[in-house]
Amino acid sequence: MTTDLALEYIKRRACELCYGDQYTLSVRHFVLQPNERRAVDGHNQFFVLIEPYCDLRVESDTAIFDLAENKINELEYEHRGNILLINQSIFINHVRFIQVIPTNCNQCP
Repeated sequence: MTTDLALEYIKRRACELCYGDQYTLSVRHFVLQPNERRAVDGHNQFFVLIEPYCDLRVESDTAIFDLAENKINELEYEHRGNILLINQSIFINHVRFIQVIPTNCNQCP
């Protein structure tokens, strides 16, 4: 997903989740060492994967993204809850997200 598409997606998704425009964005760029596994806390927020690299697996409570996986029928770019980043390469790999953090969840009617 490109950054422009992610930003448009975030606006609409934030409304669906009743955040309205009450959220903060943060760009998160993780650098993973060869075969590294890293846990990220994504509770009470969501992460949108942008421009993913090969040999990367992202597992979360709500989704999975892995270009090498052939046993799933859909790859997801939005992740929430417990997020696990896995570098499946013998080389350093990068993972970039836009993190969406609600600042006021009282937007629902």
